[in-house]
Amino acid sequence: MAFSIDRKTIYRIPNNPTSPVRHAWEMVKRDHEQVLGTVPTSVLGEEEHADVVFRYAVPEERCPDWPEAFCFRFIMDGGRTELHIAAKDDLGLVYGMLEYSGKHLGVDPLWFWADLPPKRCSHIELPTNDYDSFEPAVRFRGWFVNDEVCLIGWKEDYPPTREVWQPVFETLLRCGGNMVIPGTDLPKHGIHADLAAEMGLWVTHHHAEPLGAEMFLRAYPGKKASYQENPELFETLWEEAIEKQKDRNIVWVLSFRGQGDEPFWAKDPAFDTPQKRGEMISRVVRKQYEMIRGKVPDPKCSVALYGEIAELYKAGHISIPDDIIKIWADNGYGKMVSRRNNNENLRIPSLPGPKDKGKHGIYYHVTFHDLQASNHLALFPSPTSFIRDELEGAFQAGAKDYLLVNSGNIRPHIYTLDLVRELWLGGEVDAEEHLRTFVNRMFPTGSVEIAELYRDYARKTILYGPNEDDRAGDEFYHHPARRIVGHWLQGRSDQPLGALYWATGEINFPDQVEWFRRKCADAVPGWLELLEPIESQLPGLAEPDRLRLKDHLQLHVEMHLSGCEGFDKLGKSYSAYRMGNFPLAFVYASQAMWKYEKGLAALKQAEHGKWSHFFRADWLTNISSTVQNMDTLRRWLRMHGDSPDFFLWYKEFIMPETEKYIYLENTHRNPLSDDELAQKLADWFGV
Repeated sequence: MAFSIDRKTIYRIPNNPTSPVRHAWEMVKRDHEQVLGTVPTSVLGEEEHADVVFRYAVPEERCPDWPEAFCFRFIMDGGRTELHIAAKDDLGLVYGMLEYSGKHLGVDPLWFWADLPPKRCSHIELPTNDYDSFEPAVRFRGWFVNDEVCLIGWKEDYPPTREVWQPVFETLLRCGGNMVIPGTDLPKHGIHADLAAEMGLWVTHHHAEPLGAEMFLRAYPGKKASYQENPELFETLWEEAIEKQKDRNIVWVLSFRGQGDEPFWAKDPAFDTPQKRGEMISRVVRKQYEMIRGKVPDPKCSVALYGEIAELYKAGHISIPDDIIKIWADNGYGKMVSRRNNNENLRIPSLPGPKDKGKHGIYYHVTFHDLQASNHLALFPSPTSFIRDELEGAFQAGAKDYLLVNSGNIRPHIYTLDLVRELWLGGEVDAEEHLRTFVNRMFPTGSVEIAELYRDYARKTILYGPNEDDRAGDEFYHHPARRIVGHWLQGRSDQPLGALYWATGEINFPDQVEWFRRKCADAVPGWLELLEPIESQLPGLAEPDRLRLKDHLQLHVEMHLSGCEGFDKLGKSYSAYRMGNFPLAFVYASQAMWKYEKGLAALKQAEHGKWSHFFRADWLTNISSTVQNMDTLRRWLRMHGDSPDFFLWYKEFIMPETEKYIYLENTHRNPLSDDELAQKLADWFGV
């Protein structure tokens, strides 16, 4: 038998639907209208006739017996067939409704961020086969919407409104996620946490904000943020946070760090040994745990073993109850080792060992912001097979109770977020098969060559260190470049720039500049080589696919290419400066600025339609700041020989020989702009 969905299909939803089910119904209703061209009819109450029924399961249906499970049952009623989608809890019913939307209405999980609307049709036939959902590989799985400056700056209102957050949470639910940290240190009056709860998601907290409580120094300005001295003030904040959230689905984060996401002992020298630090953290975690258990039955709790806390735990200085999920973190570049801290890179394995009991999970970055070499605006710089290997390895080590993924601004990272979707649901993934499927979904009028372009992307990224994860993201071209300009203009070129030792090692400043210049210059041919076939694919694509390829691959290549070319020109400017050739240094600094401006132009081109102003708040990679730094540099260089009249270089290099000795100064004193002078000098120098 077949079952048909069409414009006349009637839906039944539960009486007095809960908030998560109500939100899910609004999604299904919109999807039905997009696909079939009409707003569907809905009814309430078991007596009402309907074709598709969303309801809670009854025991005889044998709906799977785990949290958030659902089932599809085709039921005969008076000669008619009805599709019943049933679940034992709210989130299970939400997943069942979205499975119906995805599987039968054809709505892609990433449709909003990929500008990929479902196909229109007059009716849909589906076989009447019952279906049981499978249990996800990871119990708690979700996104940390972190460093979300694009989401913040996209619209005028701050903090971001429902308009911004709703598609974030919808996509997470469509990807099978059930947990979220909704933003980073946003004002407590914002909609983000309330809306996440409304839509059925478990809310969890940043490791620097245990229990989601107000930061101590915000609540008590002028007081010392010491639990040793002011325990009752900390506990008041924790009590308030528990009281506010006790009736919601919360994965409570128990932790104790200092204010501003740093170790508490940085401001309290009394804790001068690992034993003292570990004892304090253990004591605070146990106190928080007891406070929650006093208010919440069967609470779900976690401890983030991040940075120095992981080191203390591994050394045996921290004691954590077994039923608290211990969360291990990658280094920001996808490797399950300790993160680099300035120039220190110990790479201590960050996974539970065979003797580590209890529950374990991981916090994983597909995007990162670290002021060094991370990818914030651009795609993950390593192959997706690397992500697959790291996450599957973590699951095998027992870290499968929890997976929190740093999702950043969502839109630039849909490829890797989609890969993680398959991993947290199924526990494993064939990275090559996923790529083929992803490309087929994103570019239905494209060719198999597009998959090879995605593979090539990771082959072209700069390998700047000895480890497989030492691959450069977009921040590599900007933070180090701005550091170099600052060091140079501050007159400190005779001293090495210690903040770059993580990349260059301990070498002198001119060699540091040349190290970055050479790395970037050597990468330019590869990025040009990748850009050419992308551009050759575009004419053969339908317009929506063409725009999608520009937004989700070409943009990323152009950010890398412009960054490499800009850094190369910056390095050449410094070399010319050291040789005393200030006009040539000025030209190269101008060219560096123009190259970096290409990155800005690429971002601007991706701000079409609903994405207008999406990259307006690029405050982290901050390409605009890099452009301004190059402009400052070239203005400073022009002071070296063209000042005070800013006519001397024009006279020396550009003015016709026949004019140099006979011109009248009172008629030839309109100095060229920096751009005009740089263009003319570039022609003269042939660069």
